[in-house]
Amino acid sequence: MNKDIFLTNSLGNKKDKFLPINPKKIGMYVCGPTVYDNPHIGNARPLVVFDILFKVLKCKYGNNSVSYVRNITDIDDKIITSSLEKKISIDDLTKKITNIFHEDCKYLNCEFPTHEPKATENISLMVEMINKLIKNKFAYETNKHVYFEVNKFKDYGKLSNKNLDELIAGARVEVSENKKNPADFVLWKPSKESEPSWESPWGKGRPGWHLECSVMSKKFLGDKFDIHGGGMDLIFPHHENEIAQSRCANQNEVFANYWIHNGFITISSEKMSKSQGNILKISDFKNKISGQVLRLALISAHYKQPLDWNEKLLSECEKTINKWYEAYIKVEKPVLIPNEYLDPLYDDLNTPGYIANLHKLFEKSQKGSAKDKEIFVSACNFIGLLNENRSSWDKFKQGKSKISEEEIKLKINERNKARKNKDYKAADKIRNELLDKGVLIEDKDDKTQWKFK
Repeated sequence: MNKDIFLTNSLGNKKDKFLPINPKKIGMYVCGPTVYDNPHIGNARPLVVFDILFKVLKCKYGNNSVSYVRNITDIDDKIITSSLEKKISIDDLTKKITNIFHEDCKYLNCEFPTHEPKATENISLMVEMINKLIKNKFAYETNKHVYFEVNKFKDYGKLSNKNLDELIAGARVEVSENKKNPADFVLWKPSKESEPSWESPWGKGRPGWHLECSVMSKKFLGDKFDIHGGGMDLIFPHHENEIAQSRCANQNEVFANYWIHNGFITISSEKMSKSQGNILKISDFKNKISGQVLRLALISAHYKQPLDWNEKLLSECEKTINKWYEAYIKVEKPVLIPNEYLDPLYDDLNTPGYIANLHKLFEKSQKGSAKDKEIFVSACNFIGLLNENRSSWDKFKQGKSKISEEEIKLKINERNKARKNKDYKAADKIRNELLDKGVLIEDKDDKTQWKFK
């Protein structure tokens, strides 16, 4: 496909034409989970957003031309605190939450990234990068801690578009007498006896969170790569610090060319937080709502915009998927999707625009040929929808229903008797009872057919 891709770059905060460093070796790094607790619906949004960007890049440049790296942070203060609260070892906790995270990815029908490195597997490379930063005079050691000296990096604050004083005033900076400046951030710190630790020139300890991503992105994508992504909450301090330490260690003018950030999720217009008691875990939805419905809900707003999560949104998305399954046919090999339908995705991942096109394709498929249905299903598959066959979808709906198939048939027989006796009031009552339990009935050619709505 010759069409250009445009993306909103947080570095400069404008929509830019995507120009890869090497079209045959495109690199994308996205910050993955810190595995201390079950992933929540806010974590699900970047999973789906960057999964779709991965698909769009492969569509444009070829399946083998894109490397997507998403890390696992398996050592962090939050993990240590959580293991103590849960009375479980750090190793058991991180393995358990990583497995849950992978199950959640499967539930949301997200492709596995090209690489998924773990922080604990790359400690020696982190020590190596810290040594480079000390050698280049951008970091200093004090009392077995190593800090990055932000005053030495002239472009600090460029991503968040703020000066250093504004950043210190508006953020929670770690207060420590070991620092030269309150904004200096930790690269290495000593571990307590009961905490995980690794040997280093500065004593036994562990790396700072920001350093981990700099090292893992460099390992798989090099000193400079195309796209770095994550949630908007990571712009400062995490991504700002990544840029500083990576550029200073690698001694270059660029770390990543495009910085892509998705907006927040609110719950019925309230910010999602522990204090509000409204954190929704992805696992809370399993067996209640199809992963397809969650996926459609997550892309119903443009990725840059906030997304309000509520029952109405989920209900509308479920109705949409259900309607679209009326056009479902098995597609052995995805057919070519006409360019005009893909256009919104190439224009800054405009998923609402693409969904509007799916509605048009659905209407066309209802009036057109089997080929039109193939195009519609392929277009849905392209963004990870209609990925299960019709019978699987129907079984899921049946599982949600408050009534068994046997009871449905008994109710239909009762209704048929009522209709035969011209007791239409009773017949209508039975129809409405079935409708309340998620069952639609239709009289056709003297027979009553039913399906789950």
